[in-house]
Amino acid sequence: MTTMTQPVSLREHVTPIAAGTHVVAARWLKQGLALALADGRVLRWRDGAADMVEAHAGGLLCASGDGERLISGGDDGRVVVTRFEGAPEELAKDGKRRWVDAIVLSASGNLAWNSGKSVTARDEKGRLRTLEVASTPQGLVFAPKGYRLAIAQMSGVLLWYPNTEAKPEFLEWKGAHVDVTWSPDGRFVVSSMQENALHGWKLGDKPGHMRMTGYPAKPRSLSWSHDGLWLASSGADGAIVWPFQGDGPQGKAPRECGVRRARVTRVAFHPGALVLAIGYDDGCVLLVRLTDGSELLVRPAERGSGISAFAWDKAGKRLAFGAEDGAAGVLALPG
Repeated sequence: MTTMTQPVSLREHVTPIAAGTHVVAARWLKQGLALALADGRVLRWRDGAADMVEAHAGGLLCASGDGERLISGGDDGRVVVTRFEGAPEELAKDGKRRWVDAIVLSASGNLAWNSGKSVTARDEKGRLRTLEVASTPQGLVFAPKGYRLAIAQMSGVLLWYPNTEAKPEFLEWKGAHVDVTWSPDGRFVVSSMQENALHGWKLGDKPGHMRMTGYPAKPRSLSWSHDGLWLASSGADGAIVWPFQGDGPQGKAPRECGVRRARVTRVAFHPGALVLAIGYDDGCVLLVRLTDGSELLVRPAERGSGISAFAWDKAGKRLAFGAEDGAAGVLALPG
């Protein structure tokens, strides 16, 4: 008979945070942690002390960050910058008050967001370009190098150079594409689909398609390992981790980590090690080492407290998490 062993616990190293409402996103800034909340506020936390600021007059739908600031979009049609100190500042506002529900910020300061059927890109000098697309743009991501944007939409992903007049390149695949990610080496673009699948494109001289199917739910959270060789995804009873060595995962079996009787909702690779943070819809959080599958318990299951946000700090010493019921916390790794 097989005896299931319980994962070693890190619970005593977790500092709880009461956010009070659904945590949309978590980002570490240099001074501390920022939690973007669904009711339009941003919670700023440092060493146990916290304050709240109003960022949106309505729901906050998405957020990104770069270490200096958290930038959020909301159903008030506004793009708002929140720093660790001072009041939030409006960066842009849609005249028709269309929702901003996708936003991305690159390490060099380039920013992009959607509204209606438009995508607006703002470079690090503040210059704006707008692209009208055929269907509602969904997920956005910048290429790891250069000023190029991938836009998930119906029937494929659009690749756009905002600083040129070149016609965008369309990566076509039938279906609704919701989120998109770009591999750290720039060779692969992968989208998550409404049809409970991932689809990938290999770019370059020998382009190709990659189909990654078999998910029981939509894989809405994606995370690359620090070496770019693995892509973790949510949408199943364990984190599904695809190998991207060589020409990608086509014809190769994925790894399955942290399998439990609950659905994985968020994944986040450690910034410097093959350790994956996995959050579930029953509120549990695990750390799993990819090399041997060993598990560490960060947070036990809590009914109605599904994990909705993750963020490692730059050094990989702290993991922040947020949940749909307003619970949150920070794990400080021992040692």
